[in-house]
Amino acid sequence: MVDETREKEVSERSGCGVRPPGTCIPWEEKRRELGEIKGDEELVKRIWENIDALGYMYIWQVLLSF
Repeated sequence: MVDETREKEVSERSGCGVRPPGTCIPWEEKRRELGEIKGDEELVKRIWENIDALGYMYIWQVLLSF
């Protein structure tokens, strides 16, 4: 419990919140960067999450390969 509280305090201070497992940049964070989306937001969200997951897998593959 103490470790979780400390981790949360450190991440809030540094501005790097805890990321959901399997993501590099969560959709909520990317959504704020994009501004107004004209069209189907669910489609954009699904595509972003797929691309982000590929980036996450690539990073792990590189780390495990070397």
